[in-house]
Amino acid sequence: MNILEADRLSHRFPDGSMGIHEIGLTLRKGSFTVLAGPNGSGKTTFLRHLNGLLMPTSGEVRIKGVPVREDPRRARRLVGMVFQDADSQIVGETVYDDAAFGPENLKLDRREIHRRVLAALDAVGMSGLAGQRPHLLSGGEKRRLAIAGILAMGSEVVILDEPFSNLDYPGVRQVLGAILDLHSRGRTILLSTHDLEKTIAHADRLLLMEKGRIVADGRPGAVLGQTERYGVRRPCAVRWGRAVESWLN
Repeated sequence: MNILEADRLSHRFPDGSMGIHEIGLTLRKGSFTVLAGPNGSGKTTFLRHLNGLLMPTSGEVRIKGVPVREDPRRARRLVGMVFQDADSQIVGETVYDDAAFGPENLKLDRREIHRRVLAALDAVGMSGLAGQRPHLLSGGEKRRLAIAGILAMGSEVVILDEPFSNLDYPGVRQVLGAILDLHSRGRTILLSTHDLEKTIAHADRLLLMEKGRIVADGRPGAVLGQTERYGVRRPCAVRWGRAVESWLN
């Protein structure tokens, strides 16, 4: 079953330049898709259309059959996004308050908010930090907090824009672990990166973008041979113990 559909999606910026060009995409419920491309390829612009943070110049995005333009609030509840700059998403004075921000805006009962926040923090391994001030967190912890906020909202699709940017090795391990746990719980994952090494062994689909277009789409083994043509380094192995070359066999 398809949970998200983008139909001939295009976006023209106020200066007249095109950000994305007639992108068509469907995401299957429960899938793990990696979107790769060099800086400036249009990945972030595209992703921001998928829950209505940007509206297309032409084309349409549908979440579970409902156009985003008709109900942006619903789209932002069902499709959560973790930005490259996690600090930009932090609004609460404590870790608990920050994770509760989304559910509070949904006007949920206080007991339901509390239940969701505790479950979300536990899912990303941050229950012991509920009273911590977010600005004291490490980079990896801030990204995990952003993921917790999405979980607390009840999002079914989780979009992550360069989630490993500027993280050290422990931070990468923390964030990757949280992402894999989300996927194991049935969430649909769409993750953008210019570095395939950390994620490709876990993906069931690989998309490549160049100049605002999706130029390759398929199983990782079918697409990996094209990556360097489009400015993405082809990985030789994955740190987490699974050889990328196995995709080609």
